[in-house]
Amino acid sequence: MEKGKVAERREVPEAHAWRAAPDDAPLPVPARDPPARRGRVVMLLTAAGRLRSASETPQTWRAAFAQERAHGHFFLFVPVFLGAGAALWFSAVTDPSLPALLLFAAFAFWPAWRFRHREDWTALAAGAILFVPVGMLLAALESARLDTVVLDAPVTTDVSGRVLARESDERGAIRYRIALDTTRDPVLKRPPGVVTLLARSRHAPIPIGGGITGRARLGPPSGPALSGLNDFAFDAYFAGTGAVGYFYQAPRAVAVAEPGVEGRIRQTVATWRNNLTEHIRGRIGGDAGAIAAALVTAEQRAISPETVEALREAGLAHVLAISGLNMVLAAGTFLVGARVLMALIPGFSERYPAKKIAAAGALAMVTLYILVSGGAISAVRSWIMICIMLVAVLFGRAAISLRNVALSAIVILAMTPSAVTNPGFQMSYAATLGLVAGYAAWRERPVRREGEGGRLKLFGGALGRFFGGLLLSSLIGGFATLIYSIGRFHRIPAYGLAGNLLAMPVISAIVMPFGLIAVLLMPFGLDGVPFAIMGKGIEWMIALSTWVASWKGEIVTGRIPSIAFLLIGLGGGLVCILRTRLRHAGTLLVGIGLAIACFPAGGATPEALVSEDGRLVAILRGETVATNRARPPDFIYAQWRRALRLGELVKPEIRRSAGLTLEEAVSTTGAAESRNKPRRKADRQKARDAMASALAAARAGNGFVCEAKAFCAAVSPSGWRIVTLDDVAFLGTACDAADLVVVSLALRLEACRSGARLVTARHLRRTGALEIHPAAEGLSNIFSAAQVTPAVESLDRPWARHRSYDWRTGSFDQPADQ
Repeated sequence: MEKGKVAERREVPEAHAWRAAPDDAPLPVPARDPPARRGRVVMLLTAAGRLRSASETPQTWRAAFAQERAHGHFFLFVPVFLGAGAALWFSAVTDPSLPALLLFAAFAFWPAWRFRHREDWTALAAGAILFVPVGMLLAALESARLDTVVLDAPVTTDVSGRVLARESDERGAIRYRIALDTTRDPVLKRPPGVVTLLARSRHAPIPIGGGITGRARLGPPSGPALSGLNDFAFDAYFAGTGAVGYFYQAPRAVAVAEPGVEGRIRQTVATWRNNLTEHIRGRIGGDAGAIAAALVTAEQRAISPETVEALREAGLAHVLAISGLNMVLAAGTFLVGARVLMALIPGFSERYPAKKIAAAGALAMVTLYILVSGGAISAVRSWIMICIMLVAVLFGRAAISLRNVALSAIVILAMTPSAVTNPGFQMSYAATLGLVAGYAAWRERPVRREGEGGRLKLFGGALGRFFGGLLLSSLIGGFATLIYSIGRFHRIPAYGLAGNLLAMPVISAIVMPFGLIAVLLMPFGLDGVPFAIMGKGIEWMIALSTWVASWKGEIVTGRIPSIAFLLIGLGGGLVCILRTRLRHAGTLLVGIGLAIACFPAGGATPEALVSEDGRLVAILRGETVATNRARPPDFIYAQWRRALRLGELVKPEIRRSAGLTLEEAVSTTGAAESRNKPRRKADRQKARDAMASALAAARAGNGFVCEAKAFCAAVSPSGWRIVTLDDVAFLGTACDAADLVVVSLALRLEACRSGARLVTARHLRRTGALEIHPAAEGLSNIFSAAQVTPAVESLDRPWARHRSYDWRTGSFDQPADQ
């Protein structure tokens, strides 16, 4: 065999039959059948093979199950079943019965224990019957343990509390996370425990742990922008945030009592994180400094929106999250650097286990990293996995395996089952599972002949493996997370692979290593040069991402059915977990999911959309969308645009008619003097004429026709007359002229006397955003027959229960229509 080459030979007995024959014997010559006879033989052999395969199918499947069990793959399904149970609990309309779940799990324990050593499907079925209700119980326990108080309705009040954390954006505005102590003017009957408030006014930053007070506008976290989209109230509930808002003026510092031991520990960590962020941004200015701080402490608010969008369109948004990439690069750099330093000490590596010492140091380093990074789900997952890998190195075990991925998932799901609904958790584990399974398949591939490479030996060796590994990692990671980008964000970067191939060498070789070196040298004041090199690498990354984003390759996919998302995700997981022919069940699930996603049933585009606050209403007509706001809020409209693949925006026509309203003084005998305010009243005839003219103009055109600071009118493709009000003085006129009236104020009125559908802030508080579809053919022009889909399906869940709270009575009133 030639030097440097590996030959793979398959021994076939017939091919070497001449070795056993006498020297003078002629070589065997295979007999040749006539073509007709040969065809009949082939047909008979094929039929016999099919019959044999059919008769051996049960044995084949049993053998496949036994092989999967022998490789320990049944254990990999434990986090799958736990996550499925948690997802079922969170998706339920009402809270499932805890006694029933406990009883079911208790009865399921014995079969699972009894069949735990079986090598067929009964072991998996028994495990599923046990771990699915256990996952539901873990989700219920987490919800009960948090018991976050979410504000029921927007309110303006004086707040006082303690600063838990703070972060500033590129304009200098500071967002405070505050543990609320008291409220005043008015005093809230049901105050949230933790609020997040933005202070735009210039002021001296209030230190973490210090007291803060000021006049603020509080509001509950927003719900889904449309049915099936991300529920920010759900995220806020499990993050412990009960309200969001802003200060009217600069907040003031006040004295506050000292916290307990746990509070002091959290305060110290938050102070470290804030000081580290400000130090990095001071060393590296601009967006490069903001990104450098985000790579270390995960604070991203200081990055300009233009740079964030460029990174997202170039497929590099994952770099900003503290995830497996950051953790692996940091731990790997420390591990290699420590071993190199110890190897430079004469005799050290011979006397002491340098590899284990470096692994212990890397373990301590990544633990400090997770403390200052904010503890995001992707970061915790990466930290647990790396800790398991480093501990495996300490004990001489295999570091990278699917079992380690499963162990980290079990730990996270046991502590925070709500993570299963988090896009970061889903995409992080999908990428990790794909990479581990992909590289395992690559290692087990058949060995081929390889040439020495000649003059290209270096490129075909180390450099080739580096860029080949980078290409393969980008392909596997991008493909594994593709369905989650479509299902959760409704868009994918078409040139994400190119962006990763161009920028990842800079991140891997310059940004993260020099960032780690700078942080390690920071206590000695020697971090200036490493941070400068890191900043230059980030500037190159920004330039490359901006260049790739200029290709305009973003693909807006739109919303896909939930069942398609689940089937594709589950099928992809099975393909990665299993290694026998059983994995083709995952391929089948992926195929079914793709068919449902490409050809959804009942996926008609709605005709009208109403935002949760009632301020934004849209009419969809073919390739265009008309809104009642010339500049719709990007937070809501961007989600609508991506989920429904909206086309060109038609801005409203603004009119300024005079004399539509009259002002009259209202006498309030015995009431406070502050309530003696003039009330606006519509001039009925002028208002009726103006609204009729606006509806006629809207019917002739494609958009809204608005009277400034009064109302907007539009006509949908089905002929529905829709009016949105900025002034309730026109409510009676709108009810008489329209089929749907939308008011962004919390009126006590439940319905129009004329029979028109009235939607106020009180209604939207219970339903969330509305999606209105026309009825069947023949009834599409009748609005009362239209199908209205609310974004909030149920109020009987902990993160939505605040929507039914009545502060006047102090009770939760379940509406009759829910």
